[in-house]
Amino acid sequence: MKFRTRLQVTFITIILLPMVLTSFAFIGIGIYLMNSQWGFPIQDLDYSQMSDSMDSFVEATDRVYGLLLQQTREDVSKLEDLSYLEEINRLTRRSTYILVRKDDEIYYSGNEAASEVIFDKLPAYGEREIPEGFSYYNDNMRKFVRQIDFVFSDGSKGSAFVITMVNTLISKDFLVYMFIAILAILIFTSITLTKWIQKGVFIPIDNLNLALLKIKEGNFDYALQTDTKGEIGDLYRNYEEMRLRLKESTEDEERQEQQNRELISNISHDLKTPITAIKGYVEGIMDGVADTPEKMDRYLKTISAKAEDMQRLINELTVYSNVENNRIPYNFRRINLSDYFDDCVEEVGLDLDNLHIKLNYTNMVSPDTMVIADPEQLKKVINNIINNSVKYMDKSEGVINIRILDEVDSVHVEIEDNGRGIPQKDLPRIFERFFRSDSSRNTAQGGSGIGLSIVRKIIEDHGGYVWATSKEGDGTCIHFVIRKYKELQE
Repeated sequence: MKFRTRLQVTFITIILLPMVLTSFAFIGIGIYLMNSQWGFPIQDLDYSQMSDSMDSFVEATDRVYGLLLQQTREDVSKLEDLSYLEEINRLTRRSTYILVRKDDEIYYSGNEAASEVIFDKLPAYGEREIPEGFSYYNDNMRKFVRQIDFVFSDGSKGSAFVITMVNTLISKDFLVYMFIAILAILIFTSITLTKWIQKGVFIPIDNLNLALLKIKEGNFDYALQTDTKGEIGDLYRNYEEMRLRLKESTEDEERQEQQNRELISNISHDLKTPITAIKGYVEGIMDGVADTPEKMDRYLKTISAKAEDMQRLINELTVYSNVENNRIPYNFRRINLSDYFDDCVEEVGLDLDNLHIKLNYTNMVSPDTMVIADPEQLKKVINNIINNSVKYMDKSEGVINIRILDEVDSVHVEIEDNGRGIPQKDLPRIFERFFRSDSSRNTAQGGSGIGLSIVRKIIEDHGGYVWATSKEGDGTCIHFVIRKYKELQE
């Protein structure tokens, strides 16, 4: 549930629930006070229990009446003393007050507003005879009234009235019960809403806080249920997305760190081999072991070859650094594919002849086929693939085939060898950085394991794609496809 809806429900509940429960409490307490049993007709209820008893009204009136009556017997002139009347009036309960009439005018009133209303309805001097100890109820005024007639010192007729208003009186028991009921209703409402908000807001937030603490501690496996709706659900889903991304990023960093360590180990191993060889041959020359021109020439050629191996490793490191930082210096331009591959094959063929590896070249595309490419980087792709084939060539008569196929809108290049091949389980991973199918790492093959990953990066940056097919023992074929260049027709 959304926070807005939850707040609306809370607001409505705070208003309506106490009102409804108070209504039920009012009815229940009223029925209880009226001594009713469930199932009895409503008309049989005793409504008098809802208010103070008749005795309480009479008592309120007669108590003050007794004081005034005693004063008329002892000293009737006291009833002319306004301060005395005010003092007596203060002793009355809130619903009772004194009114003294002199002839047809108000001489004193303990409640002026009420006196103005009922003054004309009061009985005249000597009109109503009330036995001592009794009060009468005036139906028209809805008041209990006691009347004392007396004569003022100047001979004027006077009447003292003790009046109790009955229409404002409510049973004390009813008020107490209603207070308790309302207090219980408010406590129940607050507890209910608190539990509801705690379950819907505070507990989910505590769970989210715990999950964030797990993230802080480096634990990215603490998941939250994402089936919750509303803003809490959105927070949970955002947390899960963040957690998965952080986990993936952390795993990538760990994998990258592992690959970097592996690269350093590979390069260190591969550099150690030519350095050791160079050092050995140089010491042989210095010690006079190469005592013939033939030996000297062989030693120098070996030193030169090992130096080239070191240069190749250093170049791979440089390329790898550029790949990692996405800073390969491309210089794209339009080139004729046939002319470009003719030059590449001629250059590569010379190197393969020296290695006694036969090169076959087949071009099946139109001579005017053009592509947009970086010649230097594309040459690096071809060299890396061929060097990889040479590295794992295990046949006495090695063969490398280069085929260029036409695929309408694209050019498909195949570079195939008859080497040892790649196991099927390793084939999907050969373009990953630092992956090497041959884990033995003998000195003849070595390698940093980043050559084919660079191939994939360059081909993808050219808008193409690359893959491999292989049969273990028969050889491997590397395929890559790049789009043809076509002039836009107006």
